[in-house]
Amino acid sequence: MPKAAAARKPAPSKSVADTRRIMAKLEGQHPNADTELHFSTPYELLVATILSAQCTDERVNQVTPALFKRYPDAASLAKATPAELEPQIQSTGFFRAKSRSLLGMAGEVVEQHGGEIPRTMAELVELPGVGRKTANVVLGHALGVPGLPVDRHVLRVANRIGIARSDDPVVVEQQLCDAMPSAEWTRTSDTLILHGRRICKPRPLCDKCAVQDECDYYRVAMGVVTKRGRKTQARKQPARASRGRAQIRKSRARSGK
Repeated sequence: MPKAAAARKPAPSKSVADTRRIMAKLEGQHPNADTELHFSTPYELLVATILSAQCTDERVNQVTPALFKRYPDAASLAKATPAELEPQIQSTGFFRAKSRSLLGMAGEVVEQHGGEIPRTMAELVELPGVGRKTANVVLGHALGVPGLPVDRHVLRVANRIGIARSDDPVVVEQQLCDAMPSAEWTRTSDTLILHGRRICKPRPLCDKCAVQDECDYYRVAMGVVTKRGRKTQARKQPARASRGRAQIRKSRARSGK
């Protein structure tokens, strides 16, 4: 990438020290964060992660026990037909596309990797249905290779807080990896995902957030700073002001004004 283009990319509003402190607080709020997909082998996690697209982990976990019993490895899955596989994964949604991805992935793993799930990002993303997010999930959780998956939760939470600044998952991944030690990449992702599911939802529960006071989104919403980061006069006692206005309206209504 040209230096000029790289220089134009927005940088996170938080420093490396800020980001590490914020993540420590979030990890305290969500201790022992981990993937919620059930698996026992890299193959099982890869299948489960492909199925999890546009689907809840809970639903995937309901489907995979029978699926893994029938297809315990890539070699057995590669022999399946779409007609056999699709009914078993239909409840996860987009089952035809997922079936193509799973069968294509299994075939490639058998033909190109001797039936073993590859251990590098470059090899994983060459498999059908596998992008960087899926590859990072498998690397970090099943293969012991540092990886930082960026899904919609990580993207939303990291940008709101200010520890990343981009709509591009690859850029957000790089910004977070630059700020956090590699040994903590996977836990960082898991923590941000749980925070996005439990607290920092599309309609966030800011009053329950451990990093409320350091969150750019909250500070803008409360009028502490503008969207461009300029400090403003903080709003004072908005609830009391609202009650005062309500009392004035009631008083006018009683007097007929």
